[in-house]
Amino acid sequence: MAKVKIELVKSTIGCKKDQIATVEALGLKKLHSQVVHEVNPAIEGMIFKVKHLVKVEAQED
Repeated sequence: MAKVKIELVKSTIGCKKDQIATVEALGLKKLHSQVVHEVNPAIEGMIFKVKHLVKVEAQED
């Protein structure tokens, strides 16, 4: 399956509580932290919800 690397590039200070929870659910804790996830509809929805806070790159296998 395809993988994506997600990096938190903007702080969650001042964001809505559901957006903060989504960032935490993705596994991002601090600014510039990175995680790799397999692409599925749930992950795509989470990325869409916080697209203004994260940077997404395609990860090669």
